[in-house]
Amino acid sequence: MKEEILIVEDQFVEADYLRLMLTRAGYRVIDIARSVNQALLFIQQQRPDFVLLDIFLKGKQTGIDLAWQLQEQGIPFIYLSANSSEDVLNEAKATQPYGFLVKPFRERDLLVTLEIAKYHHQHSLEAKYRKEAQLKTTLNNIVIEPLESEHKFLKIITAIQPHIPFDFAALGFEHTLQPDVSSISFLRVGFNQYQPIGFTELSTITRKTGEELLHLQSNNVSATNVVFYNDEVFDNICGQTSLDKLLANSFHLRSYLCIPINTPGGRSFSFRLYSRRPDAYNAEHTALSEVVRLQLTTCFENILQGGRAHNAVHHAPPALSGHAAVGRPVAFEGIIGKSHLLLNALDMVGEVALMDTSVLILGESGTGKEKIADCIHASSNRKSGPFIKLNCATLPSSLIESELFGHEKGAFTGALEKRIGKFEKANKGTIFLDEIGEMPVELQVKLLRVLQEREIERVGGNDVIKIDVRVIAATNKNLEKEVAEGRFRLDLYYRLNVFPIHIPALRERKEDIPALAYHFMNRYNHKAGKRISGFSDDALKKMMMYDWPGNIRELENLVERQVLLEKGPIIEDVSLPIHRGIPEAPAIDEKRMKTIHENERDYIVAVLKKCNGRIWGSGGAAEILNLPPTTLTSKMKKLGIKKGYISSESEK
Repeated sequence: MKEEILIVEDQFVEADYLRLMLTRAGYRVIDIARSVNQALLFIQQQRPDFVLLDIFLKGKQTGIDLAWQLQEQGIPFIYLSANSSEDVLNEAKATQPYGFLVKPFRERDLLVTLEIAKYHHQHSLEAKYRKEAQLKTTLNNIVIEPLESEHKFLKIITAIQPHIPFDFAALGFEHTLQPDVSSISFLRVGFNQYQPIGFTELSTITRKTGEELLHLQSNNVSATNVVFYNDEVFDNICGQTSLDKLLANSFHLRSYLCIPINTPGGRSFSFRLYSRRPDAYNAEHTALSEVVRLQLTTCFENILQGGRAHNAVHHAPPALSGHAAVGRPVAFEGIIGKSHLLLNALDMVGEVALMDTSVLILGESGTGKEKIADCIHASSNRKSGPFIKLNCATLPSSLIESELFGHEKGAFTGALEKRIGKFEKANKGTIFLDEIGEMPVELQVKLLRVLQEREIERVGGNDVIKIDVRVIAATNKNLEKEVAEGRFRLDLYYRLNVFPIHIPALRERKEDIPALAYHFMNRYNHKAGKRISGFSDDALKKMMMYDWPGNIRELENLVERQVLLEKGPIIEDVSLPIHRGIPEAPAIDEKRMKTIHENERDYIVAVLKKCNGRIWGSGGAAEILNLPPTTLTSKMKKLGIKKGYISSESEK
């Protein structure tokens, strides 16, 4: 006997038809509920394995209201819907359903959707337990590694990052901030790079004396259990005179998660994670923190006691790789930038790369969606297989089906020979469907069935061809709006939207503009045989003030043009369009804007990384920055930069 299913549908004919299809397929329908209250009563009497849930029900409560309660109880559900507005779709998505069925649907659509939902439910539980077990094992191994204390701290945070993302981590005793290794912070400065900030560095960066820092820390809110605060709640708990408030202002932090650790001596040791995103933490992070709290306690006890395996003392390498800590090598060739929004997207790439699930890459034109797709494939288990790309916007609708699925000889006028389609060519590999929002609606139905049934038919053919293909799709359109206006199928959207990755616009990550501009300058210097060394302050200022409606592609084209036109050793000025007619960029929260000093600090860190931390001599950071080595050393001290922890490209 298969799973037991509850149908929540207020239309008798449709509900009875569902019951008939499910019973015929071997499922047991425990009952049909026509309202939320009736459904809850049935669930109380007999817990179903799955719920088929209509979004629009009679009465005050909708299927979405019931979905929240099903989610709390851990009961998987699939939505049934004839049509939905953009607002309703957004509400439905937030409940994390296991599928969508758009009415009317075939019996096979229903059964395949159920099989996919069962697979995802089973594997989501397995993935949760696997993630917990993996993190526990990693932390247990860190305890016995023969590393000095600071490096063990660094190992711990690189192990935590893939599971609980953060931009700033603070470790230390509550209310006893001290200038030693028992109290240290780490600022994330790259995908796999962390800058240690000790007591002295924190004092330099914040321009506060040690006594002032101690006083501010005493005003922090203490916690006895794992707790998180996002956005306005975080602002409210910070207080005006606390260390949390100072850190939030200094590093533009918007949310916070605290994992309190009780040491044997009865002193409270806290592991505090902060993010620049306003909605970074949720109940899943809290639950995971509670699960690994024992391992974290053991790690910190070992560090505080100065424990080292076999009493051996070894020095860690100058940089520790997050990949090494969690066993997930990720290829980020050609990805430039360190803004927290970009790093968040790269974290998601690292998380999904080794899975086989579909990925939907969202972002404006020119943001680098194809680069992200390249990274996912290059980091996946399919990297040795084919990677086939198709831009859905470049082909007429009459040709897309043939391009995707192929055709037989004589299938239509002009089909003079058999043709293999993109899906067949991508077998055992990955297919990238760019601008998926441009696909005709009639073809979306066929694509959905390919994704669900893993088989295709060539145009004009009768044979079913089994395929094993991972799908990565991308679009610059708002697919929720396209669904609401009937231009994109809801069920296909949900099937593709298993793992969405949003790539930020360039105006949202302006701190990356200098690094991108120098990257493109060096590329086109080489192509044009020129030796331009940099940009004037005015040129960089102009680029930082511009909104970049064409994003990175527009920046690249601008730099290429300026390199070709420039006659001198530096690019003195850049020719940018007048802002007239350009859509106004969203207001940027002042908390997220970096100061000139912070941008200078980030740039120096990036140059040091390229030079493997070397300051002096030919090819050193001082030469590249065109500064005397003593001046650079002084700047590093002022900005709190320790070159010993700057990782090199070769260590990635």
